[in-house]
Amino acid sequence: MKVLIMSVKAGYGHHSTANALKEYFAEKGIECEMLDTFEYINPALADSIDNSYLFSTKYIPKIYGRAYDMMDKRDERYDKRSLISVLSRIVSHKLKDFIKAYNPDVIIGTHSYACMVMTYLSEEKALSSLLIGVITDFTVHPFWESTNLDYYVTADKMLDNQMRKKGIPKEKILPFGIPIRKNFTQKIPKEKAREGLGLEDKTTLLIMMGSMGFGNILREIEEIDEFDFDFQIICVCGRNKKMYKEISAHKWNKKILVLGFADNVDVLMDASDCIITKPGGLTTSEFLAKQIPAIIMNAIRGQEDRNTEFLVNNGAAIMVTKTFRLDEALFEVLNNDWRLDVLKESVTHLGKPNSTKDLCEFIIRTVNKK
Repeated sequence: MKVLIMSVKAGYGHHSTANALKEYFAEKGIECEMLDTFEYINPALADSIDNSYLFSTKYIPKIYGRAYDMMDKRDERYDKRSLISVLSRIVSHKLKDFIKAYNPDVIIGTHSYACMVMTYLSEEKALSSLLIGVITDFTVHPFWESTNLDYYVTADKMLDNQMRKKGIPKEKILPFGIPIRKNFTQKIPKEKAREGLGLEDKTTLLIMMGSMGFGNILREIEEIDEFDFDFQIICVCGRNKKMYKEISAHKWNKKILVLGFADNVDVLMDASDCIITKPGGLTTSEFLAKQIPAIIMNAIRGQEDRNTEFLVNNGAAIMVTKTFRLDEALFEVLNNDWRLDVLKESVTHLGKPNSTKDLCEFIIRTVNKK
């Protein structure tokens, strides 16, 4: 059995999901290749798309959000004369020889654009592989209505109605959850995780705002540093070196463990009682799998707005706004046991720690039947 995973380097989540699947297949001894759809065509193009995404979401979020909203309103299949359709055909033709030579039994796309390319190749009879798309947020993005695959993986069955509106039949939907790495399927006792990080065994808050460190975290921590409650903070700054320096140099009342880009987020979550974060699809899947209540802030306009709606509407998170600041949200969590219990109850229903295993085992069974 051979698996090909097609992704797009736009942010961090799509590749991370692809890597989680690749790791599982490798453990099973199944041959698996991961291909960045644009990087195969032109590495400079892939970098340009990734940098454009990061720039637009960080520096012109309102424009990005309006563009996302406009695309999200369309629910008809693609216009074959549109720029994105023409680009998809060009990319699909360039990938045709690679896919033919590799001859995979199954192709998995972790981005809607990659799945559009898969659809073109399928319509041209250029492949006979099992085709599966993975939607990496708690919403259904624009352009999924322009795909025609065998199966679609969603974050939760509560997205079934959104899928229906995109024209995707229920029998094709696999609500296994967004695939996550193995580390997030296992739990370390809180006291042991804290000991390993050099922290005291007491209430711990984890603050992280994506790999690029979005938002003014210094100001947010200042809001809660004067609280009478006894807690400590783990702050992950990602690749934001300026944020790391500012928070490290500041004098705090609370104990704060300041980290840059962390590769042990699973352990940090195990050590924590609550996470304060932007609601990226992958991060959300990870903290739900770890069953940690969340306070949501600094959401990227577009898909993360919708992730926030999903979490808040289903009782798994509290949302920070201009009129309901972080200190108010944290006061609710720390001062009311019942409020924290409601959040904990919701995350136990929404978390899917076996998402990667469930999908990969489904694929293995389906290919073996064929």
